[in-house]
Amino acid sequence: MYRYLILLVIAGTLGLQGWRTLFNNFAVDQVGISGLQVGGIQSIREIPGFLSLLIVYLLLFVKEYRLSAISILVVGLGITFTGFFPSFWGLVFTTFIFSLGYHYFETTNKSLTLQYFSTKDSPRVLANQQSWKAITNIGIGAFILITAHFVTIKINFLILGLLVITIGVYALFWKPTKKDLPIQNKGIIFHKKYWLFYTLNLLSGARRQIFVVFAVFMFVERFHFTVVNITILFIINNIISYFTAPLIGKAINKYGEHALLTTEYISMIVVFLGYAFVNNVAVITSLYIVDNIFFSCAMGINTFFQKMGDKKDIAPSMAMGFTINHISAVIFPVLGGALWMISFRLPFLMGVGFAITSLILVQFIPKYLAKKQTVNSSLSKN
Repeated sequence: MYRYLILLVIAGTLGLQGWRTLFNNFAVDQVGISGLQVGGIQSIREIPGFLSLLIVYLLLFVKEYRLSAISILVVGLGITFTGFFPSFWGLVFTTFIFSLGYHYFETTNKSLTLQYFSTKDSPRVLANQQSWKAITNIGIGAFILITAHFVTIKINFLILGLLVITIGVYALFWKPTKKDLPIQNKGIIFHKKYWLFYTLNLLSGARRQIFVVFAVFMFVERFHFTVVNITILFIINNIISYFTAPLIGKAINKYGEHALLTTEYISMIVVFLGYAFVNNVAVITSLYIVDNIFFSCAMGINTFFQKMGDKKDIAPSMAMGFTINHISAVIFPVLGGALWMISFRLPFLMGVGFAITSLILVQFIPKYLAKKQTVNSSLSKN
């Protein structure tokens, strides 16, 4: 299962990072859409995440590991056709398809990781996945840096999409299961005792949009970054992530989710204020790199659930958490895009408010969970 998930993580990252690197320049330079339209497309991109709750019904008909591979296939289809529809509504359509596959994969990936690996191993597995994402992102960045001089953005979308489809088809022939896992509860689960997990996911969705949508759009619109500039920035970020992600996984085991998430939200307050008020491109770039480093700390929300939740609730709760995460993710890009038209500072100042609220709520995570780990290491046996 470890190798299977790593393979699919690489495929999903190929699609997501390729799309992220190419999208803003394709949308602004070739389609000519406004900041408000970018916000609208980004909100539509998050709708499949909001629909992740429906996974619990799909699992009545298809195995969870197989649904992961099918989801990667859908990612590839969406990426493949993006360049063939250079219009606002064309981007809406292809973005929705690509995003449907990616969000369903992310949900099943988190669920399978928490089911198959112990509380001690799961932070390491999630961190290793982040490292493989970083390696893949570096490869994608190098690929686009080279091909940007020879082929169009449309062809780059096509190449990346077909590669993701190929990996998805290959994964369909795997069967990486074992029989001694707790049978997951079927249907929708919404328990009062999981309120903190739900709330942190809600706020995390808005925090993620600032990093994914508005910070990158800021570089393109305010500082006139080209595809090459954005690609170099992503490469730098991912080189750093390759080394820092494992350290974050180890820190979760050593210090616990309370300490790591507290550190993340304090740093976010500083970063978002910088986005709003700093005009120096070197400082803004440094803040974005810091933002990227602490982005990996979000895995602590899921490992927190693994330690305090019922083992049979993992699959439906990951789907519920992902859905709640995307309530704010669907609303915030449109709202943020509208606020951007008034002042680019407003989305980032709203992010400061979200970070402060998250910082207060994370204090409710018990510090003793840092030591609540299983003795046996399932990862070492794989």
